[in-house]
Amino acid sequence: MRYHSALGALLLTGLFACGPGYDVIISDGLIYDGNGGEPYIADIGISGERIAIIGDLEGDAETVINASGLAVAPGFINMLSWATDSLLIDGRSQSDIRQGVTLEVFGEGRSEGPLNTAMQAEVDPRWAGEWTTLGEYLDFLVERGVSTNVASFVGATTVRVNVLGYEDRAPNEDELERMRELVREAMEEGALGLGSSLIYAPAFYASTGELVELAKVAGEYGGMYISHLRSEGNRLLESVDELIHIAREANIPAEIYHLKMAGRENWDKFDDVVARVEAARAEGLRITANIYTYTAGSTGLDAAMPPWVQEGGYAAWAERLQDPEIRARVLEEMTTPTDEWENLALAAGPAGTLLVGFENPELRRYAGMTLGEVARERESSPAETAIDLVVEDGSRVQVVYFLMSAGNVARGIALPWVSFASDAASMAAEGEFLDRMTHPRAYGNFARVLGKYVREDQVITLPDAIRKLSKLPADNLGIADRGELREGNFADIAIFDPDQVRDHATYDDPHQYATGMVHVLVNGEPVLRDGEHTGALPGQVVRRM
Repeated sequence: MRYHSALGALLLTGLFACGPGYDVIISDGLIYDGNGGEPYIADIGISGERIAIIGDLEGDAETVINASGLAVAPGFINMLSWATDSLLIDGRSQSDIRQGVTLEVFGEGRSEGPLNTAMQAEVDPRWAGEWTTLGEYLDFLVERGVSTNVASFVGATTVRVNVLGYEDRAPNEDELERMRELVREAMEEGALGLGSSLIYAPAFYASTGELVELAKVAGEYGGMYISHLRSEGNRLLESVDELIHIAREANIPAEIYHLKMAGRENWDKFDDVVARVEAARAEGLRITANIYTYTAGSTGLDAAMPPWVQEGGYAAWAERLQDPEIRARVLEEMTTPTDEWENLALAAGPAGTLLVGFENPELRRYAGMTLGEVARERESSPAETAIDLVVEDGSRVQVVYFLMSAGNVARGIALPWVSFASDAASMAAEGEFLDRMTHPRAYGNFARVLGKYVREDQVITLPDAIRKLSKLPADNLGIADRGELREGNFADIAIFDPDQVRDHATYDDPHQYATGMVHVLVNGEPVLRDGEHTGALPGQVVRRM
């Protein structure tokens, strides 16, 4: 009989002496433990929520999963999930579970708390009044039932809006102290750290100094600062410097959300970005990044308009856009290259701006068309069309921007300090989710790592991909008992066929599940069996404590 460790041998002896067996045995799988080393064949015995032993097992179990010929890995961590609403609609987390994701991490600038009275009025009426703090939201989500585990950063934008509203100004000392206190409360509720998204209003209005002060509070609790940089394009290098400065001044680890060089004129900045990060790491700063596996991003048409016009929130923004003088100024700025703010529509161009999400049913016929195509149909310029759509839709309008080079995406995936994030909701290919298009990353981001970038293109090895999907993000987040197949850890496990796993979602037809993921367990409970969802909802809140 072989054992993975002396601890395993001891546990095995004790369990067999008592004779009850295990709740689940995963037999004969090829174990990739998450550390990046070579795999080995072994069994895994699970008792309750945790891995009891990894070894050569002869006990019995209520559930036996034959993993012969399959890879057995720690469940994957989605470092940037927008499933905050979608999991309230359907807690099964189908699009991510079918890729092996067992932990969704929220909080890119905006988090579900803390909310003041005005912010509560902006919550979907279906769950209005159910929570005010971030901790209450996470508990509410789990009480409703979710298949994945959930965790969150506290959003710097959310904290700013709570105290300052949508105003373009600096906080006074009393207001800054209130913002610090809100971060402190969220950290005590288990937030992972502080998240920012600095290209968007009102986050754009925050100074570096303001962010340092809030990050210091998160750092006191051992948290991380994680940021959508102030620019991913023309001022990318300066924005990387800002993140490193915040990490240094606040004495806090920092991570770059969805590392990219946006716009063809910025594709050659890859080496300079890497040099800055690696110099900071050599200095002793813990700087990391995450990435999604596509050459297009997705956000709104707000990223096509100057931040000043958006002050005050959507209603004030839409009203300004209907003022002829303001409209003329906005049109000029939308079509003029600048380093002062991030203009993604100008970087992508009308043909590279794909419209995917509308609130107004009358506009949904444009979903799947480019901004250029809609402009031609309307006999208007692309900039004017963007303004009109924002006003007519009652929203920022969700779009896909084609911005990155395939070569830079592959090089980013290969960096040893880069993990993975979908930057998308976790959806189901059914029901109300089919009412709108989405980015294919919602259904394919993690399977694409294993299929395209490991098996087909051989950009990274399978052991390293699994490390970057599990142990690396768990370590970065400070989560001690997940992200690795080890005795005593929570049994979050992804079991898949390395020869078959692949993504199928496309920009034209995004609502297609990935395939090749055979079994997924969350906290020891099978959620995916033989490629089909079991309906189980065992997800828990993961807090940084």
